Formats: sequence, C-alpha cells, structure tokens
Amino acid sequence: MFHHRFLLAPLASSVSRNKVRLLFGARQTGKTALLRHVVSTARAVVFDLGRAADRRRFETDPAAFAREARALPTRVRTIVIDEIQKVPSLLDEVQNLYDERKSRFQIYITGSSARKLRRHSSNLLPGRCHAFRLSPVCLWECAGPARMVWPGAEPPGPPGRARRGPPPFPAQDLERTLLYGNLPGIRLEPPRTAAATLAAYVENYLEDEIRREALVRDLGSFSVFLRLAALESGLQVNLARLSQESGVPAATLKNYYAILEDTFAGFWLRPYSRKGRRRLLTTPRFLLLDTGVRNAAAGLPFDRGLLATEGPRLIEQWVGLELIYRAACAGRGHGVGFWRSASGAEVDFVWQGPREDVPIEVKWTARPQPADARHLETFLDEYHPRARRGLVVCRCERPQRLSDRVTAVPWNQF
Repeated sequence: MFHHRFLLAPLASSVSRNKVRLLFGARQTGKTALLRHVVSTARAVVFDLGRAADRRRFETDPAAFAREARALPTRVRTIVIDEIQKVPSLLDEVQNLYDERKSRFQIYITGSSARKLRRHSSNLLPGRCHAFRLSPVCLWECAGPARMVWPGAEPPGPPGRARRGPPPFPAQDLERTLLYGNLPGIRLEPPRTAAATLAAYVENYLEDEIRREALVRDLGSFSVFLRLAALESGLQVNLARLSQESGVPAATLKNYYAILEDTFAGFWLRPYSRKGRRRLLTTPRFLLLDTGVRNAAAGLPFDRGLLATEGPRLIEQWVGLELIYRAACAGRGHGVGFWRSASGAEVDFVWQGPREDVPIEVKWTARPQPADARHLETFLDEYHPRARRGLVVCRCERPQRLSDRVTAVPWNQF
C-alpha cells in the first residue's frame, strides 16, 4: 500500500510541468514508490541505471539515450531515469533532449548521491530543473492527534490524515520510533525482521554507495569511521579526537563526513546566531539520517534495554531530524540550528521561520519542571522580539505550561 508523502503534490504540480524534476534522497526513502504513484505507467518509460544492462549501454554510448527517447511513440509522454549518479554523463543528453522541445516529455530523475554528479558532471541542468529531496517518514505524514504548530511551521498542503488521497502512515510509539527509525519500509515491518533489514541497509550502503561507486579508497577505514559517526551522531564534531580514536587522519574524516552528506546519509546542523549578539560556540553537529540506521551503524542492540542508556540522546536526535525534514517540507525561509553560548547556556534546537524563531529543548522526562525552561528563557531574553515562545519536547502525556513563554508538549504533538 502506498502511504501519503508530502512531496506527492509538489512532484505532480503543474508548476514543474515544463521542468526536469530531480528527486534526491537516501536509499530506501521511497523515491521509486513515490514516482510510481505520480507517473502513469501506461505513458512512461523507465531507464533503470541500477540494472547492469542499462548502465553499461549508456556508459559506453550516452547518446543512445536521446536516440531511444526520440524513437518513443507519441503516447509515451514521461521519461524516468532511476539512479542518475551511476551514469552522470546522461545529464548532458537530458539537457539536449529538453532543449529540443520542452513540452514533448515530462522527465523525472532520481538519485541517491550528489557526489558523483558534482565530480563527473558540471551540468546539473541549470534553469531547467526543479529539485526535491525525499526524507524518511516525517511525523506530519503519520496518523495521529492534531499537531501543535507555531507561525511558519504549519504543514504544507493537506495534512496526512486528510480523507482524500493515499492514507497516512500508521502511528507508532516512541520506543519503536527511537529503536527502528522511520524509513518507510522499516515502519511497515515487524520488529523481528526490522533489525535484520537495518543491518542489511548499512551493509548495502557500504557496498553499493561506497565501494561500487569508488567514493573512498579504503573501505575498512570508512567502516570504522561510520561506526564512530553513528555513536557520535547528534554531538558537536571533534575531528582531532575522532582521529585519535580511529587512527584515521582528520582531513580524511572531514572528507568522509562530506560523503555522508553527499549521499544524503546525514546532515550538518549549524549553530544559530544573529549579528551583534554574544559570542557563540561555532562547532557544528552532525546527525545520521535516521535513528534506526544510526543504531544499526553503531552496532547497538535493538531492544528496550538500549533506551535505558541511549533514550535521552535518541529522542534528541529524532526531534532534530524531524525538524530538519519539516523545514525541507515547509520550503524557503525555514531552517534548523542549535544554540550554545560561550558562557554555557544552550538550547538543543532552534526552528528558524520567516516570521519567528522558536527555541526547543528535548527532555527524556515524562514530568517536565519549570527548571527545564531555564535556557529557553535565556534565549528568549536574548533574541526578543524575534523569539517569543519556546517548547520543551518530552514524554509528558499532555501539554503543560512551564512559564509564561514556555510550554512542554508530548513528543508526538509538537
């Protein structure tokens, strides 16, 4: 069954009708399933570069793509190119085909890595494409209670629980969310197989994205790095310390982090700051794309006992990822950062909207106290009137007012 994704409407929108549509995203985020729902298969042809035969044919003769496209019958109006990073030179042929006649084809291109595209092709279809990025399942795409939102944070388009269109993803409890994450396929698997699937996901990532695409020379050192990056996920990155622990040079580690970002396997979280304010610590944080993938890459057990030690860090990472994916859904003018001053005050995340910035603290507790709002109040004093309210996301059952400006909200209602 296909479940609601927020990119469904933008991908199908007439706004992009005369543009090439680039759909990027990490492995197993549902790119192919989404396009199958958007594209009429009766009027489409798919070039799957994951298939060795198609890949070899176009590697040796990229111009064959345009020749085959021109020979398609007039009833075929849509072309899908899957995994474009495997043959980046096809982008030149796509541009030539597009420039010949914009209205002849609707062209959709998917990719799980931007690294080879940038390295092997300077042609990313400037002025000819609209780019979209698909994430793991966002809370806005799930069934459940009404969300507590703030100005600029409203879900774009109809909510996932709308009656018309594909159904939303089923809700899942916090324990499963933190242990197994939010990849679409994993959410629909029973726990007994989800752990094995996540372990295979990490292995396939190493084999297909790293070894096969020759992104690194030494897969062994990258494997060591990936485990450390998973264990450090959500923390500020200290390359010197990681280099000492792994035996990998700091410059190489920096390149490895860039590979994770380019393959959409993780995200940098930058410090929040406004000009003219107090001095802030500027070392960024890095988050792997999903808590389940993080647990698998770190080699951690998928059982409830993990939450006794890792629960606070996992819920903080999940909230950070949720905010990053919501900002991507909400579009231009939205972003996420974190705040940590040199004097020691810190806020886990700051939602940056067009009209208002909202500081957010994440707590493992089910019984929030006014003291949990202390750093939020400091931030609100510092950045008023741009920041006027704060949130504490925790495991409480119902929203609670902790101060005049700070509210504690349940993890699945923020």
